[in-house]
Amino acid sequence: MGDFSIPLLPSATSPSSVPERDNESSDGCSSIPSSPPLSRSHSSASSSAPTQESDDWEIFPPLDKLTIFDYLDQLALPQRLEIINRTYLVQKDKVKRGFQQTKAKAILKTDFELEKYREKYNRGLDRVLERWNDTKVVSTREKISFVVGVSNVFITGYLIGGYPEWMHIWYSMQLLYFMPIRYYTYHKVGYHYFLADLCYFVNVMLLLAIWVFPNSRRLIISVYCLSYGNNAWAIAMWRNSMVFHSLDKVTSLFIHIMPPVVLHCIVHLLDPVYQKQRFPAISRIKTTELYGLGEMIIWATVPYLFWQISYHILISVRRREKIAAGRPTSFTWLKKSYRNTAIGKVVHQLPSALQEPAFMFIQYSYAVATMLPCPFWFYHHKLSAVFIAVVGWWSVYNGATYYIDVFGKRFQKELEQLKRDAAKWQNAATQYSEAQLNQGTEHQMSGSMDSIPKLNLLSTNQQAKTTGIEAIGPAQEMKGRNAITGSLPVDT
Repeated sequence: MGDFSIPLLPSATSPSSVPERDNESSDGCSSIPSSPPLSRSHSSASSSAPTQESDDWEIFPPLDKLTIFDYLDQLALPQRLEIINRTYLVQKDKVKRGFQQTKAKAILKTDFELEKYREKYNRGLDRVLERWNDTKVVSTREKISFVVGVSNVFITGYLIGGYPEWMHIWYSMQLLYFMPIRYYTYHKVGYHYFLADLCYFVNVMLLLAIWVFPNSRRLIISVYCLSYGNNAWAIAMWRNSMVFHSLDKVTSLFIHIMPPVVLHCIVHLLDPVYQKQRFPAISRIKTTELYGLGEMIIWATVPYLFWQISYHILISVRRREKIAAGRPTSFTWLKKSYRNTAIGKVVHQLPSALQEPAFMFIQYSYAVATMLPCPFWFYHHKLSAVFIAVVGWWSVYNGATYYIDVFGKRFQKELEQLKRDAAKWQNAATQYSEAQLNQGTEHQMSGSMDSIPKLNLLSTNQQAKTTGIEAIGPAQEMKGRNAITGSLPVDT
């Protein structure tokens, strides 16, 4: 029999894949050649022979090699793309709504923070206005204090010029008015240890000399030296000021300046007949029993030492724990106020056990130094009047300093601090709102995009195993499948 061959479809084989077969067989019959093997690539000899149609067809396996999974996979791809597209739209709407909600929450929270800042700003402004109202003497207490202070100046001046014999009565009445108030206010704030200071002790001695012992020359000399010495000079040392709206400052000025004013009236302005009858000790000291500087200092030292020892035992020793806990005394106040002065530096350099004795010695030396001009004040009424006027002017100057330098600058500093706080609150609110908005947006975007499902495509090995194609790239495979199913290509 003659040689024959079975023609193959050009799409199934390539020319290079058909080998030449022998014409003869062992039994004289023609043999049917087996199916040629499939190849994924063209040979170099046949690369130019096939047409474009054969190129497009050769990338797919033969129809007899296709499985049911390939058909199912091709049918499910449009549905999967539709699901992905629908999920994307849903997540897009969710992200948009989340962004709007986060923005609304950030705005609400920012409004709440701004409201808090606004309340704090209003509270600070109220405090400043309160202080401003204090300067205008709006409160009842300051009004009363202002009226009392101004009235005290007018009445005192009127009595000194017209009725000096009434000055000791006027002084006693004022003392009965000021001292209970001073005790109540100082005890309330924990300043009652100041009530044991020498200036209060001198006022008690003056009351005793006026109403109990008007015949005691030594008591009168002691009170006079301590009043013109320690009390009068303390106006400069303790910065007593004539601030009429402050009851505390008016009381402090009264305690220090009124004893020398009253003694000036009793010693120099009273009628000699009335003086001899009402205050016989002063009349004898001026006319018959003259006192010199040494005697004045000695007799003034006796009550001073009595006060100093009593103060040390009752306050410094028995109240040591409370003082150490922070309760102020004259010693702690002077130690703090004058720490930068030469004397303060010397005291601070001493051991702690020696600081208080050193302070006591310095205080006594100061008292003696202020007593040195007392004979001139006692026996020369013009010098005494000049000294009283200078002390009064000093208190007025301290009051002017308080109103202009202290009170005015304090108010100005509070306004400046309020402006700085307002600017800080505004900047903080702006930064906080921006940070909250950005943080909420990023969190919402990241949380929403992570929830979008991904397309679970078959792996390369699984596709090769299923379709029998070994190394076809994803782009070519998608291109071929779109050519079969007519689906639109999906951008990857």
